[in-house]
Amino acid sequence: MAVGRNRRFPLLRRATRDRRPDLDSARIAETVAQLHRRGRATLRDRLHRVRLSLGLAAQAGLAAGLSWVAAHELLGNPQPVFAPISAVGTLAVSVGQRFRRTVELILGVGVGVLVGDLLIYFLGTGPWQLGLIVTAAIVLTVFAGGSVAIVIQAAATAVLIVTLSPSVGDVEIPRFIDALVGGSTALLVTALLLPLNPLRVLNRAARPALDLLATQLDTTANGLRDRDRDRIQQAQDRLRDNKQELATFSEAIEGAKETALLSPARWHRRSELTHYAEAADPIDRAMRNSGTLIRRAVTLVEDSEPIPEPMPDAVAHLAESVRLLQREFAQGEEPEQARERSLRAVSEAGRAYGEGVGFSGSVVVAQVRTTASDLLVASGISQEEANRLVRQSFGEQDRPGAPAGPEPAVKPPAAPAVG
Repeated sequence: MAVGRNRRFPLLRRATRDRRPDLDSARIAETVAQLHRRGRATLRDRLHRVRLSLGLAAQAGLAAGLSWVAAHELLGNPQPVFAPISAVGTLAVSVGQRFRRTVELILGVGVGVLVGDLLIYFLGTGPWQLGLIVTAAIVLTVFAGGSVAIVIQAAATAVLIVTLSPSVGDVEIPRFIDALVGGSTALLVTALLLPLNPLRVLNRAARPALDLLATQLDTTANGLRDRDRDRIQQAQDRLRDNKQELATFSEAIEGAKETALLSPARWHRRSELTHYAEAADPIDRAMRNSGTLIRRAVTLVEDSEPIPEPMPDAVAHLAESVRLLQREFAQGEEPEQARERSLRAVSEAGRAYGEGVGFSGSVVVAQVRTTASDLLVASGISQEEANRLVRQSFGEQDRPGAPAGPEPAVKPPAAPAVG
C-alpha cells in the first residue's frame, strides 16, 4: 500500500527518501551517545574501585616484603615462599576478618601437617596416598566445625607435605612457621605500620549505596510528576539490584571496627565509627522501604490514581535527605540538615495525603514516613524519637511558610502509620 502511494505521489517518495538519511544519522548519533555514556559510567565505576583498593594494595605489598625478610633473614628460611603467601592471603579476605583469618591460617596448616605426616608415615607417598590424605584433611576439619578457610589451608598444606616430602626434607615446620610469620606480619601492617583511615574507608564504601538510593528516589519523583510508569519501573529494578553496594558498606564497617580495635593510632575514632556502624541497619531498612515505595508508585501510575503535587516533592526531599546524610557523615558533622529534610519530606507527604490519594497513593505516603523514620534513626536519633517527630511533622500542614493544602476532593483512607 505504501509503495503504491509513493508511485502515485513522486514528491512524497522523494521526501521520504531524502528524510531517511537524516533518520539513520539520528539513530547512529543516539547509539554513539549511549555507548559514550555507558563507557564513562564504566570508567567511573572502575576508577572508584581502584581508589578503594589502593590502601589494600599498599598494605599487601608491604606485608609481603616484610614477611619474606622476617622469615629469610631473621629465621633463616632459605626459601620463605609461604610467608608472603600467608600475608597476602590474610589481607585479601574481607576487611574486618583479618585477625580471624590469621588464626584460621595457622589452624589449617596445623591440621594439614598433622594429617599429612601421620598418613605418610603409615602409607608412604604417591598419587592415591595424596588423594586419601587430602580427603582425610578436609573431612577432619569439616567434622571439627572449621570454616572454609581452614578447610582450604588444611587441604593445601596436606598436598604440599605429600608432594614435597620425597624431595625436600623437613618441610612441615617451615610451612607452619611461615603461616605464623605471614599472618602476624599482615596484622602488624594493618594495625601499626600502615593503618587505613577507617572513616575514609567508610565514606568511600557508603557512597555507592547512598548514591544509588538517592538517584532512584529522584527518578521516582520525576516519574510521578510526569506519570512516567516506565521510568519508575527502571528505578525499582535498579534499586532492587543493591546487594553489591550494601555488601561493600557492611564489609567496610567491619573493617573499620577491626582497624579501630587493633590500631592505637585509630583508637580516637571509635565513637565516630560506632555512630557509622549503628547507621548501617537503618540505611538497609531505608533501602527496602524505598523499594516498596517505588513499587507502589508504579501501581499508582498504572491505576491512574490521583498524584497530588506535594507527593513527588516528598519523594524528592527523601532523596536530598540521603545526600545530605552522606555529606554530613563524610565531613564529621552532626546530620542536622539531613534530619530537617527528612521531616520536610514527611510534611509534604502529609499535604499530599490531605489533598486526597488512592490506595496505592496512601501506601506511598506511608512509605515516605517509614523511610524518613529510618533516615532519622541513621542520623543518630532513637527510634521512639524518630517516630514522634514523624507523627508531628505529618500533621504540620499549616506551619509558617508552608502552603496549606486545599480540602481533599475525596475522603482519604485512614492515616498511614510509621512502620
